[in-house]
Amino acid sequence: MSLPTWTPAALSSEFRSYVGAGWRLVEAQHRVSTLKLTDTLAEQALLEDLIEGSKPAMPPECQHLDFLFATPFRYGAAYPNGSRFRRAGRTLGVFYAAERPITAVAEMAFYRLLFFAESPKTPWPNDAAEYTAFSADVASHGLLDLTQAPLSKEEALWTDLMNYEGCQAFAEAARAAEADVIRYRSVRDPAQGINLAILACRAFARPAPGERQTWRMRLSASGVQALCEFPRQAVEFPRNVFAADPRIAGLNWDRAGA
Repeated sequence: MSLPTWTPAALSSEFRSYVGAGWRLVEAQHRVSTLKLTDTLAEQALLEDLIEGSKPAMPPECQHLDFLFATPFRYGAAYPNGSRFRRAGRTLGVFYAAERPITAVAEMAFYRLLFFAESPKTPWPNDAAEYTAFSADVASHGLLDLTQAPLSKEEALWTDLMNYEGCQAFAEAARAAEADVIRYRSVRDPAQGINLAILACRAFARPAPGERQTWRMRLSASGVQALCEFPRQAVEFPRNVFAADPRIAGLNWDRAGA
C-alpha cells in the first residue's frame, strides 16, 4: 500500500484549536481489585504503593496527572499489539477517548466481542461486567482533524477496519509536527461518533477526571446490552452490528455461559 507523505510543516499548517471532553471506559475493579488481598485499608495502600513502584517511571510531563490519564503513557515495555495510532513495540503512548460516552461504550463492546472471537471456547460470562466511564477535559492548539478537509480526503485510510498502517504512519508524522491530538471518526460506533487520540500529556486541561458514569455491559448470544443508571441510558448492539469486521463475522455466538 502506497501511503501519502506528510511533512511536519504541512501538518502544522492544519493545526486547529480544540476545547472539549474525551470519554474512556475502564473496568470498575481498577482500584479495588487489591482490596480482597489485604485486611485493612492501610495494607491495601501499601500494596498499591509496592505495585506502583514496580512499574516503569512516569514520563516527567505526565507526572502531575491522575493515573487514569497517565497510564497509557507510562509503560516502557514493548506494546504487544499495534492499535490504530500506535505501532507495536517500544512506542510512545496514546490515550484513546471518545467525544460521547455512548461511542466509548461501542468501542468497549467491540473489543470485548473481539476477545471472545479470538477465544472460541470461552463461555459467555453469566453476569454483566461493570465499567467506569470518565471524562477528560482536553484543550489544545495542536489538533489534527481527520474528519475535515483536507485530511478527510484520505478517509479510506482512517477508517480501515483492520489495517492500521496508514493511521500509524500518520501518527508518527503528527508527532514530528508536535501535534497533541488526532480527531477521527469511530469505525465501531454504529452512529459514527467521534474519537480522540491524545498523543501528549500537555493536551489534558485538568489533571484528573471530571464526570463519571457507571455502566454495566452484558454479552450473550444475542449481542451486547449496556445500561447506565445515572444519567439513565441504555444501548444495545445486536450480533450483526459489528459484522463488517471479518473477525466478528466469524464469531461463534452459540456458546454456553460460564
